[in-house]
Amino acid sequence: MERTVLKNERSEGEEVKAIYLTGFMGAGKTTIGKKLGNVLQLPVIDTDEYIEKQTGKSIADIFAEEGEETFRKYEREVLKVLPTENVIITTGGGMVIQAENREWMKTNGTVVYLHCDVEELFRRLEHDSSRPLLSENKRMQIERLFQERLPFYKEATVTIDTTGKSIDETVAEIVTVLKDQKRWP
Repeated sequence: MERTVLKNERSEGEEVKAIYLTGFMGAGKTTIGKKLGNVLQLPVIDTDEYIEKQTGKSIADIFAEEGEETFRKYEREVLKVLPTENVIITTGGGMVIQAENREWMKTNGTVVYLHCDVEELFRRLEHDSSRPLLSENKRMQIERLFQERLPFYKEATVTIDTTGKSIDETVAEIVTVLKDQKRWP
């Protein structure tokens, strides 16, 4: 995959490291990422969408035809071709399961973990049939995957709880934390 170069309206000297949004499926990464991009005037790249465009296949089709291992390889590759400055990158829920990905994100940006409690995740995902890892017995699969991934999510630079919060509240909290930690001008 070729490295993507994006330009935005920032002037010289205002370079900021990438902001990586991580979290379990249903935590709001894509939706919050789009709103955060508007607020911070940064482009937003969704890794799952990027992989779908590069392969010409949906995530579900990649899992069905090529397997999870191949999809995880695509995730590793995509991180290395995306910009590492002046961008918000929303990641797939399993991006963090690979140590190489966690290290890349921590080295090249600010990792924001969007936490959401399991009950709310279940409500959000209950009728979603597009997630290849949630094909049967969703509640059990959500709880198991969430517990497996939680230690990796907690390695993030910043944790924001999205449970019961609006998109605007969550975005405002992210911006405040980034400014307080001097990760945003």
